[in-house]
Amino acid sequence: MHVPDGFIDAPTSAVTGVVAAGAIAVSLRGARRELDERTAPLAGLVAAFIFAVQMLNFPVAAGTSGHLLGGALAAILVGPYTGVLCVSVVLLMQGILFADGGLTALGVNVTDMAIVTTVVAYAVFRGLVKVLPRGRRAVTVASFAAAVLSVPAAAVAFTLIYAVGGTTDVPIGKVATAMIGVHVLIGLGEAAITALTVGAVIAVRPDLVYGARGLQQRLKLRVGGELVDAPAAEPAPVPAAARSHRKIWITGLVTSLVLAGFVSFYASASPDGLEKVAHDKGIDRKAEQHAAADSPLADYGVKDVQNARLSGGLAGVIGVGVTVAAGSAVFWAVRRRRTGDAAGAADVSPAGTGA
Repeated sequence: MHVPDGFIDAPTSAVTGVVAAGAIAVSLRGARRELDERTAPLAGLVAAFIFAVQMLNFPVAAGTSGHLLGGALAAILVGPYTGVLCVSVVLLMQGILFADGGLTALGVNVTDMAIVTTVVAYAVFRGLVKVLPRGRRAVTVASFAAAVLSVPAAAVAFTLIYAVGGTTDVPIGKVATAMIGVHVLIGLGEAAITALTVGAVIAVRPDLVYGARGLQQRLKLRVGGELVDAPAAEPAPVPAAARSHRKIWITGLVTSLVLAGFVSFYASASPDGLEKVAHDKGIDRKAEQHAAADSPLADYGVKDVQNARLSGGLAGVIGVGVTVAAGSAVFWAVRRRRTGDAAGAADVSPAGTGA
């Protein structure tokens, strides 16, 4: 789904760049409300995990592969605003360091892969958890459904962008049919990864899953033949081991490094959904060479390292490290801004205002 340079014309790319910049600005403000002492350490790790799993292309049809987009996963784990920022950080690192996704098409990719997937997925997720029985299983089921729908939604968004500013003359009906068809299949893989990851985190630390907050089932008591909510109990002290984020953070980082540095070597080498459709339908006739094609990490390999497995593994490890560092810096800055705003508001008392 990473759109290269040359697929979309300059005016349309510029408009999507403005849209993406506006959405990121809104997300930076919204993330202040989402990021707290629980989610701030997790957000940078989520970005790194998405980067790692995106290196794992899985086969979906003859000669076609797919990979995680990550919008649904990020939105459910750390919140929709923070989710947009997570995927945007990944796309920026991929475009600059790995020549994956055009630089002039960065606005297209952020709009398509970060904004559309996150908004659609979280809307579906919130709608489902309101009607499903409260509990962890409902979160996992809703995560699966939200992820399934987010991927074809991104395919529709690309088709609409191509209809407005595509650089080749391909009937839009053919583009829509091919894009949506293959990305429905990719959505199933996205959903499986998302549901398994969300379920794994809930099983260990449900308090860290943004989308699971407030979903605990209230105890019911029978009074006069009717079921009523039991009085809220005093919260039990949280063990020190549970309060610490260190264990899950280290586990997540090690998992990301293993996936990117080792498992990625066994990923499918077939073109992904967009690459396959672009080649088959002629959308790629005016594709341009990436501005970072000479990057030492271009195409997810380390320049001058001849062993393919070592080269790809090192590139994956470097990518995870850079992404977790960049993401953590962004999210801690946003978190500190929230803390600063809260401290400033606390300093303003009615008496002080009157003075």
